[in-house]
Amino acid sequence: MVRHRLISQQRLVQTVSEEENRPWSKVIKSERLKIGQKKMRSVKERTGGKRRRNVLLARTETGLHATGALCKHMAWPLAWGGKIEGDCITCPLHQSKYDICSGDVKEWSPFPRLPMYGKILASMRKERPLEVHEARDVDGWVEVRLSL
Repeated sequence: MVRHRLISQQRLVQTVSEEENRPWSKVIKSERLKIGQKKMRSVKERTGGKRRRNVLLARTETGLHATGALCKHMAWPLAWGGKIEGDCITCPLHQSKYDICSGDVKEWSPFPRLPMYGKILASMRKERPLEVHEARDVDGWVEVRLSL
């Protein structure tokens, strides 16, 4: 039992150090993202690979946010017509709603309101939260540190 706890603690320490070592990427000039605006950008993973990830950047009254760029229901880009109200973004396609601070699903594909059709659309994909990335303003740039 003690050995298991020790292994768990070592893994925890290793995970924390990996998070701290992830690099920040300059994504967009700060002046190009005003309060109430959202932009979709491709960010290169700086972990030695060539992979890029699409990120939604949004500036609200509460701050700067970076999440996955695509709705988890039907992979629609949230920057293309998504509505931000408070700390939630709503996908324009089927009205799935996400908290942009935590990525949590607030409402899963409630549209269209025809009960049977709405249930079928909602069941096409498993309910999943958005990825949430760290974002900050530094020296006139919005920088993002991608989550693992």
